[in-house]
Amino acid sequence: MSLETVDGFIIDLDGTVYRGAQAIPGAKESIALLRSQGKRMVFLSNRGNISRAMCHQKLLSMGIDVSAEEILLTSTVTARYLQQHHPGSQAWVLGPDGLRDELVLAGIGLAERPENADWLVITLHEELTYAELNQAFRAVRNGARIIATNDDKSFPGDDGECIDVGGMIAAIVATAGQEVEVVIGKPSALMAEAALQVLGLPPQQCLVIGDSLGSDIQLGRRAGIRTALVLSGSATRRDAETAAEGPDMVWESLAELQHLLKGKEGIK
Repeated sequence: MSLETVDGFIIDLDGTVYRGAQAIPGAKESIALLRSQGKRMVFLSNRGNISRAMCHQKLLSMGIDVSAEEILLTSTVTARYLQQHHPGSQAWVLGPDGLRDELVLAGIGLAERPENADWLVITLHEELTYAELNQAFRAVRNGARIIATNDDKSFPGDDGECIDVGGMIAAIVATAGQEVEVVIGKPSALMAEAALQVLGLPPQQCLVIGDSLGSDIQLGRRAGIRTALVLSGSATRRDAETAAEGPDMVWESLAELQHLLKGKEGIK
């Protein structure tokens, strides 16, 4: 597959640009090359436990040249969803301050007590306490509807796979007896639409690059966007070969993009 017709790149973060606190070798250089060629980019992540400002600072600290407007996290898209579809609602958060920051920026009110919440917003919470879990349980038991930034089961951390939002969701659903009403994260159409809006391009002119068959590649396939799977995160080449709906290309890492942009063909 040639990249000559690709003007916009939708790039995942965890497992694609970095793992934990470390940039993946070659990612910085590939992004810089895209920039030098005038390509449009959006960094689309299922991370809902951080704010866009926090993510922007993390990328800058790695020497990766991006603007805050090029970053779309599920925390940001979740806040926008509630703002657009449920204005005036009150939220209770099962998650850290990064998600709260995005909700407040979007004008979403934070309930003073879980019993007063219209929505329980669930995201990854790596320092979860029993008290916080119990407050979320009480919010749902008192009528709060559930919205999740994503429902991924795991994500690639510094020292291996780590439990993701799916674990937080399971605890609430199993105990409160209420299902999640809205899931914002990839591969949902909400994330694809948000990314294409930032790029200002039709799906046919874009490429999704990510390490997850279930979120990144499925997002692209559902939205009619071409896809490239990188093997620097959670997926393996065998996973790609045996998938019912696989990617258009498979790369060892984002570093391979440099060769493609210089005219060499990718390897499927």
